[in-house]
Amino acid sequence: MGAVRKVASYLGLGGAEQYDDETYAEDEYEDDWMPAAERAAKRWQPNTDPARIVMVRPQKYDDALTIGRHFREGHTVVMDVASMSTAEATRMVDFAAGLAYGCEGRIERIADKVFLITPATVEVSTA
Repeated sequence: MGAVRKVASYLGLGGAEQYDDETYAEDEYEDDWMPAAERAAKRWQPNTDPARIVMVRPQKYDDALTIGRHFREGHTVVMDVASMSTAEATRMVDFAAGLAYGCEGRIERIADKVFLITPATVEVSTA
């Protein structure tokens, strides 16, 4: 008795004989399956282009899209929020921290109101 028929009979569903086990073969999907961590690592793989560092001086919170786009492309982003109001700058830093955390990157304060957002593949050392 196939897996589908066993489940159907266990649940008391009639007509389990109509299912074809070949349609629901487990081996069919095993090759495509991978853990979420591996899928995320694959998605955030750096591209083969030389490393880029992008300097962004956002004027308003709407500029967060630009920061996110550069970071998701695998670029290191230097974000200077000195020209923003304190409330918007705080909001922008919160966004950048969430972006870095969600993509397994890092965010560091490198100067007053200047932050470095790096992908997981970039190592920052202080010398």
